[in-house]
Amino acid sequence: MTLIAEDLLLLLLDDEDGTLLQQSFLDQALAGAVLAELAAERLVELGEERRWGAKPHVLPVRGARTDDLVLATALERVAEKPRDAQGLLHPLGKGLRDTLLERLAERGLLRREEGRVLGLFRRTTWPAVDSAHEEQVRDELEATLVHGRPAAPRAAALIGLLHAIGVVHRVVDREGVSASEVKRRAKAVAEGELASEAVGSAVQAMYVAIWTATLVPVITTTSS
Repeated sequence: MTLIAEDLLLLLLDDEDGTLLQQSFLDQALAGAVLAELAAERLVELGEERRWGAKPHVLPVRGARTDDLVLATALERVAEKPRDAQGLLHPLGKGLRDTLLERLAERGLLRREEGRVLGLFRRTTWPAVDSAHEEQVRDELEATLVHGRPAAPRAAALIGLLHAIGVVHRVVDREGVSASEVKRRAKAVAEGELASEAVGSAVQAMYVAIWTATLVPVITTTSS
């Protein structure tokens, strides 16, 4: 089974030329996706607010363990010291993109290709080898964003992250639905209005913290 962060990468990669649809804030989004996975697996939780207006820390659940190496590494970093979701994005994002791309290639979903731009600069691209899983994920997103069905936990996490970095309307077949309507529905998911009952209140609270943290650099950059 792929991670939410791996699904995010698959959605953002062009299947043909293996380049990324979005580079800006990608590492923050991938880190947020790993946090979302930890939350969905009930491996982390939000602590109590330390003082009025302060963001709650993300804490490991007592006895939390996972066999997935990426998640285990992330859980160790969460446990290093108390940090809120925004404070965790940088440490969790270190080297994450390359690790995930290599894993997807090892599983036969992507192919690593080395080339040069203008014959001078080396460039690595990751064309799709098997896009069946990606299309299944995309169908799940379209069920909510195009057809208005409640989002299951993994789909809700992906939609919120894609919304946070401003590309949600570019990764689905809108089938005549306007980009602004897709964005509105994605925002509703991020605020918990279009999430299914399977997204528990504690997980939803964590998702909101992650999406908000991911939005911070976007807002700061676009307003400067």
